[in-house]
Amino acid sequence: MSVPVNGGDLVVSRLSSAAPSAPTAIALHGITGNGWAWLPVAAGLFGRMSLWAPDLRGRAASRLVGPPYGLGTHADDVIALMDHLELERAVLIGHSMGAWVGSLVAARHPDRVSSLVLVDGGLGTAMPSWVDPDLFMYAVLGPAIQRLGMTFPSPADYLAYWAFHPGLGPTLAGPTGHLVRHYLTRDLVQERGGWRSSCVLDAVRADGSALLDDEEVLTSPQASIGHGIPVSLLWAPRGALNQPMGLYGGAWPPWRPLPEGITAERVPDANHYTVIFDPPAVRQVVSRLLAAAAR
Repeated sequence: MSVPVNGGDLVVSRLSSAAPSAPTAIALHGITGNGWAWLPVAAGLFGRMSLWAPDLRGRAASRLVGPPYGLGTHADDVIALMDHLELERAVLIGHSMGAWVGSLVAARHPDRVSSLVLVDGGLGTAMPSWVDPDLFMYAVLGPAIQRLGMTFPSPADYLAYWAFHPGLGPTLAGPTGHLVRHYLTRDLVQERGGWRSSCVLDAVRADGSALLDDEEVLTSPQASIGHGIPVSLLWAPRGALNQPMGLYGGAWPPWRPLPEGITAERVPDANHYTVIFDPPAVRQVVSRLLAAAAR
């Protein structure tokens, strides 16, 4: 489905269908991802909740949308999607950068969000002004950022690159591997000389910069809670490279202070990727999402 937005047409996938009386959620992906990141979660929701997942502007099938870029523009796009679907309110779930987008939507439009689920993202503090956004993103995400400047001979070579990724590679050989491969290859575009990531670097940079120092973005979870929106956090104890220190620490409680009023759950053994891909983690995400819809 295409949704008219400022700068083009946003491409949105309906990944899970349910009866008209069932709840609806909008799922928002990470900084170099696409909407099909939610395929494993959608498989667990099928028949119980409708799940819509946009390719955010500058990524995958929405790569030609924009500028303008930035998290505020993503938030506007989410509202445009809800208007297009004639959704008065919806549950929002976001992973990594998508969690901040969801928080910003909730803070700006509390009447449109019934509940907010943050998955290993959405909470943070401002970084010093001397921190370089590109270096910061590379330090956190490593190969996911490195690939943006690479060309691959074929989609198979691209998947082989990911197979060696310490945080995601083992998942490709697991029970959700076929879904993760669909997600990864959706990112590819063909050009003379091979295949490359669809991600627009200017879009990634604009979004990454906002995660470092945009006060409206960084305070949006507290603002959402202040509006009375139920907010949940599911966090992975391991990082994007499967290192034993994730975004919120490796043990309970998270090392980052949590806003008062947030419900937090640790997802055992998960890293920043597998928290939405591996079956045990997916079951926990699905359970939390359905609980959020029932509130």
